[in-house]
Amino acid sequence: MRALVTGAGGFVGSHLVGTLLKAGHDVEAWIRPGGDTWRLDRFGDAIQVREVDLRDGEAIDRAVDELRPEWIFHLAAHGAYSWQRDSERIMQTNLVAFVRLLSACERHGFAAFVNTGSSSEYGFQDHAPRETELVEPNSDYAVMKAAATLHGRFVSTRDDMHIVTLRLYSVFGPWEEPGRLMPTLVARGLEGRLPPLVAPDTPRDFVSTRDVDRAFLLAAERTDVARGSVFNIGSGRQTTLREVVEVARAEMGITAEPEWGTEPQRQWDATVWVSDPSRAAQDLGWVAEDDVATGFAALADWLREHPENWPRFNISAPAGTGRRS
Repeated sequence: MRALVTGAGGFVGSHLVGTLLKAGHDVEAWIRPGGDTWRLDRFGDAIQVREVDLRDGEAIDRAVDELRPEWIFHLAAHGAYSWQRDSERIMQTNLVAFVRLLSACERHGFAAFVNTGSSSEYGFQDHAPRETELVEPNSDYAVMKAAATLHGRFVSTRDDMHIVTLRLYSVFGPWEEPGRLMPTLVARGLEGRLPPLVAPDTPRDFVSTRDVDRAFLLAAERTDVARGSVFNIGSGRQTTLREVVEVARAEMGITAEPEWGTEPQRQWDATVWVSDPSRAAQDLGWVAEDDVATGFAALADWLREHPENWPRFNISAPAGTGRRS
C-alpha cells in the first residue's frame, strides 16, 4: 500500500512508520515545516519525508494530489502535552487539518483512513467508558479531538468509506518525548535518582507502542468493521503513579525514595483513567500484550543503548549507570 503518515516526526508516528516499512508498505512521512527529523533519520532513504503545513489547505491538496495515498494514518496533533496551550493552533491542527485532509483524500478515494483520537475525549469519568458513551472533553485539545472523531463518523457513514478512529490511552516506549513521565523516569534513573512527582494515586492506562502499532494496522486492514467505528486502544488496566515508580526503581536500580507532590497536578489529572478495550478485541481481534514492566524495560534498554540521545533527555550520568538490580 501507499501509506501516508501525518505527524510522522512524533513519537507514535515514527514508530508506525517503522512498522509499516517492516510490513513492506511504501511510506510517505509528513512533518511540519522545520520539524525535527531525529526520529526519522534512522530510516534513511527507505521513506519519503515531506514538509506540509497542515494549517494550509492548498498545501494539503497539492501533496495529496501528488501522492494519492491508499492508506492514511492521521497522527498529527497539538495540545497533547502540558506545554502546548495555544488554543488557535490546537483547533487548526486537530480539527481543521483533519477535515481538510479527509476531504482531499476522499477526492481520489482510499482503502482506509485511520484517525488518531484520544482518551481525553471522555473527560473525567468514574469508570472505563465505552465508545458509545457521551464524551465530556475537558480541555481545548480534547474538544477538538472529539469534534474530529464525530466528523469522521459522519463522513464515513454518509459516503460509505472506511474511516476509523483509535482513541489512544497513555502510549509509551522508545523514542518518546523527553518531557513525558516514562522517559523522565528512565533519564533520572540513569543518574540514580527520581524526578519531581505528582500525587502517588494519579492513574493512567499505559499501552506500549508495539501494541499501538498493531492496532493501527488492524484498523486499516479490517474493512469489514462498521463505518465510522471508534475503538479504545488501552490495556484495560489502571496503573497508579506509585506502581509505575516502583517498576522504575526495580528496573533502574534506584534506591532513592519518591518525594510525592513535588510536581503540580495537571488540569486533566483524574482519579479514574482506564480503558474498556472490549470492542477492539471483538471487532479488530486486538488486545494489548505488553504490561507496564515489559514496556518500561524496552524503553530503558533503548535509552541505555543510545547515549547519542542522552543530551535530548538532559542525562549527565556516565555510561554503566542505571542498570537493573
